[in-house]
Amino acid sequence: MSQTLLSILAFVPLVLAGVLLIGFRWPAKYAMPLVFVLTALIGLLAWDMTFNRVLASTLQGLILTAAILWIIFGAILLLNTLKHSGGIASIRRGFANVSPDKRVQVLIVAWLFGCFIEGASGFGTPAAVAAPLLVALGFPALTAVVLGMMVQSTPVSFGAVGTPILVGVAGGLDQATLGGQLATVGSSWEVFFHLIFSRVAIIHALCGILMPLIMICIMTRFFGRNRSWSEGLAMAPFAIFTGLAFVIPYAAAGVFLGPEFPSMIGALVGLAIVVPAAKAGFLLPKSSWDFAPASEWPVEWMGKIEMKIDDVAGRTPISVPMAWAPYLLLAIFLVMSRVFPQLKAALMSVSFGWKDILGETGVSGTLEPLYLPGGILCMVVLVTFFLHRMKAAELGAAISESSKTLLGAGFVLIFTIPMVRILINSGVNGSDLVSMPVAMAQLVANSVGSVYPFFSPAVGALGAFIAGSNTVSNLMLSQFQYNTASLLGISGALMVALQSVGAAAGNMIAIHNVVAASATVGLLGREGITLRKTMLPTLYYLVLAGSIGLIGFYVMGISDPLVGVATAR
Repeated sequence: MSQTLLSILAFVPLVLAGVLLIGFRWPAKYAMPLVFVLTALIGLLAWDMTFNRVLASTLQGLILTAAILWIIFGAILLLNTLKHSGGIASIRRGFANVSPDKRVQVLIVAWLFGCFIEGASGFGTPAAVAAPLLVALGFPALTAVVLGMMVQSTPVSFGAVGTPILVGVAGGLDQATLGGQLATVGSSWEVFFHLIFSRVAIIHALCGILMPLIMICIMTRFFGRNRSWSEGLAMAPFAIFTGLAFVIPYAAAGVFLGPEFPSMIGALVGLAIVVPAAKAGFLLPKSSWDFAPASEWPVEWMGKIEMKIDDVAGRTPISVPMAWAPYLLLAIFLVMSRVFPQLKAALMSVSFGWKDILGETGVSGTLEPLYLPGGILCMVVLVTFFLHRMKAAELGAAISESSKTLLGAGFVLIFTIPMVRILINSGVNGSDLVSMPVAMAQLVANSVGSVYPFFSPAVGALGAFIAGSNTVSNLMLSQFQYNTASLLGISGALMVALQSVGAAAGNMIAIHNVVAASATVGLLGREGITLRKTMLPTLYYLVLAGSIGLIGFYVMGISDPLVGVATAR
């Protein structure tokens, strides 16, 4: 079979997933088992993977599934705990003091708070935390999931304290070969690496200015009572102001400080600017905006998790600062667990895993329950129990409700993530073929020639769509992107930056991220509807990033020390 046909065949599972989920609106619980079986067959028959490696990849996927379910459980448990303590009622009341306008609430809760959580934690945590919080504030469940997914764009490249850059890009490139080549031209790996992540920050900043406005417009157009773009565009001055309040400090941190803190710094500075501005009515339209009454919402918007916001009977109302305290503690605990080496090591010391599963080298899985965001969330729940003076029965009810929510998500993810691992691990096979994701990327590159930079972010997004991870996409495709740039005689650093930006945008359409976010609000079975909505901002991001890449390469002539040096392979 020719390489082109193999590359096309590698696309088939993704095409099938898209057709079933988006075209036929199948629930993921029906679509993903079929996609998993097809992927396994392609791996065995076309890629000549051993049955042992396919099985080992499946088991690795199940370990990763357990980790994701742990995060989902923690996010839901914290919200249910606050529901039973009366904290959610206080949080909602508190927004009346900032603005009753749901468009403003999106900017503060989903965008800025979500960006901070992404910067601190990653792992899809922003959608898992922001979506149920938005539901508690009176948003339809489907709206909350769509908005939560859209947060997973600009901040993602610097999420989890820079993991997609520090692990994904640095681990995906051949540092030894590149370092030797850089030394021969009087440069160094550190200089080259700084070029990459600073360009990631600048491209994201340019794309991210409009993301808050796009979030609002999608909400008013698809979920407003008038189905109006104009009601969203009326917020343009304040939304763009919010975008700038985030991206300016974000880009500055990315250029001058490094990849660890841009998303967190951008979010904190943004919150410090935007919240007082909203309270003062700065740049806000005169009329407020809200959804139609819940009784008028279509059934497909509704989740199965009830979030009653009335004060708990017989309980003294909790103050707004006390109600927000658990989320503040969550942010502090997440940052501490990622920044302080000794604490990080202590949390990671509790680990369950399987190295070289079934003897397959490189196929390993670990579960670190205390270090994962799920563990941090559960710690915050314990603190909240005492902080809000809850009764044991109230915490028990929160645990019971949260456990029931996991069942549906678990069934879908036990097929989705193993499918992903088969694709990624397919590079070890009896026919000496590249892995399926790299084969797909090669097909794109070979088809478009010198305009490939425009499609480079889309290749990164493809990797993230498959893996549900910016980090994994960067690990798979950074060296491929660099090699393609070298063959075209253009900057490898800028091409790798476009890869990372595209991989961040791809998180908005990653299937298992949609499943995880949907599970937190009881919306399983409607993943295709969410994907239809999040495809729009994803296309915006990829087209703009690709256009910036073309301008950077062929108009501005952006270069780096290795342009013209032999390709690192």
